[in-house]
Amino acid sequence: MQQPPSSDRETDALTQLILEVFRLNGSLIAAGDRLVADLGLTSARWQVLGAIALSPTSEPVARLARSMGLHRQGVQRIVNELVAEGIVTLDENPHHRRAKLVRLTKKGEALYRAAARRQQPWARRLAKGIEVKAMDSARATLKAVRERLEVKVL
Repeated sequence: MQQPPSSDRETDALTQLILEVFRLNGSLIAAGDRLVADLGLTSARWQVLGAIALSPTSEPVARLARSMGLHRQGVQRIVNELVAEGIVTLDENPHHRRAKLVRLTKKGEALYRAAARRQQPWARRLAKGIEVKAMDSARATLKAVRERLEVKVL
């Protein structure tokens, strides 16, 4: 999708960055799906598992969704699937009667570790030849754009 050129270099540069992020997102989802397909995961399920595994405490679905920048309903659907498969469990929340806390089961922990073992060498191969400084700069730029969107600077 080509955007018409404007006279504003910052606007053009940001537009091109956004378009590249969209393309990257699609490629990452496809690659992630291939990487963990035989584990019974998709990129979406893996992302939810990661959010649960990397959270310092058990969290309700709404908080997990916010931390990933996703809609609660989509994360809830995935959590329900994972509960049905014995990968996560829902615990009582002392602070909210209906918002259960999501926790990995032993099966879920093993599944997450198996996916992480694949991700490390994959990421190493992908990063080869790209300078750390360039990756840090790209991350900082993407973070700045995300933060502006989160405070609704439009």
